[in-house]
Order: sequence, then C-alpha cells, then structure tokens
Amino acid sequence: MTWYQILFGVTLILSSIGIIVVVIMQQGRQAGLSGAIAGGAETFFGKNKGRSIEAKLAKITKIVAAIFFVAALVASILFMFI
Repeated sequence: MTWYQILFGVTLILSSIGIIVVVIMQQGRQAGLSGAIAGGAETFFGKNKGRSIEAKLAKITKIVAAIFFVAALVASILFMFI
C-alpha cells in the first residue's frame, strides 16, 4: 500500500464515522402534537434557526459529506489507474 492509499482510506473511514455521529445527533423534523397545538414556527429555535444547534449540525453534516464525496471520488479515480 502506498501512502496516499492509506491517507484516502483513513479519510474515508473518519468522514463516514463523522457523518454517522452528526446525523444521529440531529433531531427529527417533526414537531409532533405539541407543534401542532402551540405552533412550531413560533418557538425560539424557529426564529433563530441560523444560530441554533440544529443549524450548526446541518452545516457540519454538509461539510463532512462533501469531504467524504470528494475523497471517494478522488480515490476511485486514482485507484482506477493502479
């Protein structure tokens, strides 16, 4: 194995574990019965969605997924010629 095969392997493993952890930490999109009665859009997190923990987790998910996608694409192109 060459150094870049190990590098891409470790990157893919760590990013896949990161995606799993961040997705598990996110809450579901359903507000449930309390959201239907009280109005889910009028909560504090509804008004400040850009600064909430959910928004940060969503941003982290996008970043880690992009890293995973690029690493998988580059690795598949590089390893095709080996």
